[in-house]
Amino acid sequence: MRDDGDMSERGRREGIAGHGGGGEGVPDRDALSPERRRAELTRESGAIIRFGRLMLSAGTASYRVKEGMARAAEALGVDRHHAHVTLTEITATSHRGPIFRTEVIEVRQVTINADRIARLDRLKDALAPGWTVDRLNAALDEIEAKGPPYPTWANAVFGGAACAAFAVLNNARAWEVLAVFVAAAIGQMTRRLLVRRGFNHFGTTMIAAVVASTAFLTGVAVINALPVGSATKSAGYVSAVLFLVPGFAIVTGALDLAKLDFSAGVSRSAFASMILVGAALGIWAVSIVGGLESEAGAPFALAPGDLWAVRAAASFVGVLGFALMFYSPWGMALTAGAIGALANVGRLWMVERGLVVQAATIVACVVVGVLAALISAPRRWPIITLSVPATLIMIPGVKVYNAMVKLNEGFSSTALAQAADAVFVVLSIAVGLVIAKLITDPDWAFEKVGTGK
Repeated sequence: MRDDGDMSERGRREGIAGHGGGGEGVPDRDALSPERRRAELTRESGAIIRFGRLMLSAGTASYRVKEGMARAAEALGVDRHHAHVTLTEITATSHRGPIFRTEVIEVRQVTINADRIARLDRLKDALAPGWTVDRLNAALDEIEAKGPPYPTWANAVFGGAACAAFAVLNNARAWEVLAVFVAAAIGQMTRRLLVRRGFNHFGTTMIAAVVASTAFLTGVAVINALPVGSATKSAGYVSAVLFLVPGFAIVTGALDLAKLDFSAGVSRSAFASMILVGAALGIWAVSIVGGLESEAGAPFALAPGDLWAVRAAASFVGVLGFALMFYSPWGMALTAGAIGALANVGRLWMVERGLVVQAATIVACVVVGVLAALISAPRRWPIITLSVPATLIMIPGVKVYNAMVKLNEGFSSTALAQAADAVFVVLSIAVGLVIAKLITDPDWAFEKVGTGK
């Protein structure tokens, strides 16, 4: 995109007649011919939409993509900029005086990379009037050239740890937790390898669910065949596939809907639903062969203090694992883990005191959103990279998948009841984060009226 237009490099250099940010030249556009003005706008439009493409492909919310592109357009001196962003597409129009340029780009591979989201967010904050196309593209080159901070095997281990922590919260015992860890790590490794090869998202999800469920079933059989202990199938097999929960899509879709961006919000919510259905179909297929039961285990027989310590540790490890699986830097991941552990323990405490789970979830997610906003500001971390992992530990994955299993087994009333409970909890997570946004971010809470940008 950087070389759009019919101008030669010499012609572009001749169009530079001033100096701007960082000592780089910025064009004196009044002195340019109409042809060169159009060529310059072409280059600027290409850099702006490239910025948006990198943000969208990193998994951030659509409204944040629009904000980033608008900031880039302002920094490059574009008069007006409008963008329409969905889950996989960007349509952007840049105006300068009587001329304009519209570009459309499609993003087919959307993965979550919190490290890249943070780097792009810092670049967005650094943008100021006087930037040139070359300077912006150089900054984007540097960000795009940096690969994921962790290798694929480590990403799989992080996913396994997160799911093992979920199993502890579902009252799984030690050998079941180990089986969940291994199975989830194998499933996440399978998913990453398929995604790297560009395999279909829906097919990738079903295959990863089948692999993880089968690996868990095999692990339980091996444990029970050896004189080392015993393991049951009840509390762990759904936990082994919770790495497939599309948390970023669920949360960002809800935030986009709250901003009245229905095209983005509906597409993200539909994508999240498709992933959940694909995972449920995978574990249901395995449940037919293996006779698995998706029920939580019996509560731990521990003293109250020890029980809450176990829950707090499991919540921390679960959030930490998800954050690292999303390629968060260690400092960011540890912070998200602390926020998530505090909020989830508080949520469980409120539920045990008689508060309905939906209300407890809303309160906990408000706490997550407010703490994420307060902590992220001095560190220049995007709030979403803290709040999404911290709330994933609250998603009722067992009920989501169990509803699908029960529906396919013919237990319609049980399936609908569990599905309704799960939907209301997920909606409660979204409501809590939206309330926190309204409290902490005036620019997000209030629409800008009367501006052409």
